[in-house]
This record gives sequence, structure tokens and C-alpha cells, in this order.
Amino acid sequence: MGLLSRLALLLRIRSKAALERAEDPVQVLDYSYQKQVEQLQQLRRAVADVATSERRLELQQAELQRQTERYEQQAFYALRANREDLARLILQRRELLLAQLNSYEQQLGQVRTQKEQLIELEQQLRMRVEAFRSQKEVLKARYSAAQAQARIEEALAGLSTEMTEMRLALERAQEKILTAEARASALHSLLEQGTLDSPLSPPLLTAGGDPLDRELARLDQDEQIEQQLQLLKQRLLLDRPASERQGHLPPAET
Repeated sequence: MGLLSRLALLLRIRSKAALERAEDPVQVLDYSYQKQVEQLQQLRRAVADVATSERRLELQQAELQRQTERYEQQAFYALRANREDLARLILQRRELLLAQLNSYEQQLGQVRTQKEQLIELEQQLRMRVEAFRSQKEVLKARYSAAQAQARIEEALAGLSTEMTEMRLALERAQEKILTAEARASALHSLLEQGTLDSPLSPPLLTAGGDPLDRELARLDQDEQIEQQLQLLKQRLLLDRPASERQGHLPPAET
């Protein structure tokens, strides 16, 4: 298959798909029903036209029938007046009218047959139109129900998707909460065990930092050690006898 053939096929496929999407079953059903109603109306007009023609032929036939009766009466009067020649002429005209009456009778037979056929067709078409109308309403109701069901399914599908996303978000939130709680519990345990320094406890002396800070910290530490030594010496003196304490009393300040 050549490139142009494939392109033509693709265009036909897309056109058909577009037409199928644009085709509304309700509109198609209403349009088909309207066309059938129009055909039924045209058939009824045809029946009315044929009936009108039949009535016109019947009136013309009746007029010819009355004329033949008048010719017969006139021929009788002519014979009674000893005018046989006139009576013969009148009867000749009557025969012509009788031939026309026979022609009218044939035409009336044809028109009546045609009218009966049209009436039968009108009845059949009317029953088909009524059946189609009932079927159309059923199909429209089914289509509306199917559309409503489809909208419900779409809404449920969207709701299911949202619920799934909400459930995943909730699970992520719970996981973060559990992680935060576990971290807080672990830090609390480490603080209680002394593995980590509490922010409320005094800072430990480290070898790092600024040299001045290290020097001040060393002096402070030496002073604390000296104070502790003095306290220990005083305790030691208190535990000795009085004579020994007097010999070891520190000299009085001047």
C-alpha cells in the first residue's frame, strides 16, 4: 500500500470515528421518526387526493346519468309528436353518453382500487410509525439510563481515585508521624542515658575553640580544683585532735 493510500485510509478512519462521536442516538431516532411521520402525512394526502378524484368522477358520472335519462325522456316526447327523426338523433346522443358512463365506471374502478391500496398502505405505515415511536421512546429511555449510569460510574471512578490518593497521603502522614515519634523517643533515651548532652546542662570543656576561651576555661578549671583541695584540707583538719589542729592552723592574716 502506497503512502497516499495509507493517508486516505487514515482520513477515512478518522472521519468515521469523528462521525460516530458526533452521532447522537436520540437525534437519530427523532430524525428517523420525523421522516416516517412525513411519509405518513404524504401518504394521507395521496389518499385524500385519490378520494377527491373519486368524488369528482362520481359527480360527473351522476350528471351523465341524469343527462341520459333526460335524453330518453326527450326521445319519448319526440316519438309521441311523430318526430322519429328527432327521437333517433336524441337516442344517438344518449348512446354517446352511455359510452362515456362506461368509461367513467372503469375510471372509478381504477381510482377506488388505488384508494383502497393507498388506505391499506397508510394503515400499515401508521402501525409501523406507532411501533417505531414506542420503540424510539424505549431506546431513548435506555440511552438516558445508560448515560446516567456512565456518569455515575465516572463519578465513582473519580471518587475511587481520590480516595486512593487520600489513603496514600494518610499513609505517608502516618509514616512521617511514626518516624518523628521514633526519633523523639530515641533522642529522649539518649539524653537520659547521658550519651547526648542536654541543652539545659552546662557545656563541656573541649580542646577546640578559640585559644582565649581555652585558656579561660583552663583557669576556671584550675580554680575549681584549688577550691576542692581547700575543702578537702579543711575536712582533714576537722577530723584531727585539737592539739594537732592548732599546730596546723593557717597563719592569721595581718
